[in-house]
Amino acid sequence: METPYTAAPSSATEPRTSYLEEKAFKARTLLIFGTVTDVTAADVTRRLIALDADSTDAIDILVSSPGGHLESGDAIHDIVRFIAAPVNMIGTGWVGSAATHLYLAAPRERRYCLPNTRFLIHQPSGGAGGPASDIAIQAREMVKARERIARTIARETGKPLEVVLADIERDHWLSAEEAVEYGLVSRIIERKTELS
Repeated sequence: METPYTAAPSSATEPRTSYLEEKAFKARTLLIFGTVTDVTAADVTRRLIALDADSTDAIDILVSSPGGHLESGDAIHDIVRFIAAPVNMIGTGWVGSAATHLYLAAPRERRYCLPNTRFLIHQPSGGAGGPASDIAIQAREMVKARERIARTIARETGKPLEVVLADIERDHWLSAEEAVEYGLVSRIIERKTELS
């Protein structure tokens, strides 16, 4: 089978990309935008480990994501908590589902958002298929994931587990102000200088 011709990326964009990558590294800033995937997790965790090896100064992560693959969000969540350098999470746009889970990796006092950020918490979802025995296994795993996510939200917000379980039964949207009240966010900021 013949593969269609794909033009190589323009070399004019490569220096710009390298320049932006270098500036972001020097600024100790990471972006998590779009769907959280295994590729996203590999890239973000690699950069976190490199930044941690470079210095113990704070790392800023800007998050604007609808969520995605839960286990990829888990990987980022766990590495944020694993490294020595402190991490500031800054929500912008929207932070939903698995992105909320990775956002909660930072301690509450280091969780910020910009004024127009919206948050979404809900239980994990997925499609089950195959033989009945496999569907039963998948259903049990979904229940375990739901409990784990609820425990993380409860631990990081101070909300009782029963309240969180009820809240994530359906999509639960929060404005920036509501997210502060809920305990997801410590403070709404408008300027980088407010991170201190």
